[in-house]
Amino acid sequence: MSSISIIGTGNMARPIGARAITGGNTVEVMGRDRSKAADLAKSLGDGATTGEWGTAPAGDIVIVALLYDGVVPAIAQYGDALTGKVIVDISNPFNSTFDGLAHPEETSIAQEVAKAAPAGASVVKAFNTVFRKVLEKGRPDVFLAGDDAQAKASAEAFVESLGMRPLDVGGLKMAHWLEGAGVVTVGLANHGVGNADFALGITELPV
Repeated sequence: MSSISIIGTGNMARPIGARAITGGNTVEVMGRDRSKAADLAKSLGDGATTGEWGTAPAGDIVIVALLYDGVVPAIAQYGDALTGKVIVDISNPFNSTFDGLAHPEETSIAQEVAKAAPAGASVVKAFNTVFRKVLEKGRPDVFLAGDDAQAKASAEAFVESLGMRPLDVGGLKMAHWLEGAGVVTVGLANHGVGNADFALGITELPV
C-alpha cells in the first residue's frame, strides 16, 4: 500500500482520504488551517495524522486537493519539501460559466505544477473527471496523465487500492485534455445526465 499526504481539506480531500484509509494506505492531512486538517484526520480515523502546512509531507504520494487557483502557489510555497514526491493534481480550472477552461493557452494546472515543483518531484494528473459522490460510493475509471512512468505506476497502484481502475492517457501534456474532459462532465451533469452521480469511463468490446 501507499503512504499518502493530502494538501487541502475541501470536498475532494475527504472522500479520497476515506477511500485511501479503507484501502490500507496511510494518510496525512495538511491544511493552512491546522484545526480543519486535524478535524478531517480525526474523522478519517484509523491512524490518519495531521501535518504542518509547508513542511515536508510524510507521504510518498502528495495529493493536492485545492481549488485550481491555489494549486501552483501551494507547490511553490512547499518548494524543495516536495523533492522526491509524486505530486497528484486533481483540480479543474473551470471558467466562471463552467463551460470552458480558465486558462486560455494549451496548458494545464498539472503542467504549471511541473514548472513550479522541484526537479526531483514528478507530477501526475488524476481524479479530475470524477465527481465527489462517485469518489465516495462508486468504482469509476480514473484517467491519469504524466511523463514519469514510475510516478504513474505509483499513482495507478494507489488508484487500484481505492477499488478503482486507473487508465493511462499518456504524457503530462494530455492533462490539458483531461481538464477539458472535466468541462464535459459538468456539461453532462447540467444537461444530458442531469445529475452528478456518474463518471466518465471506458466500455470495451468483448474479445
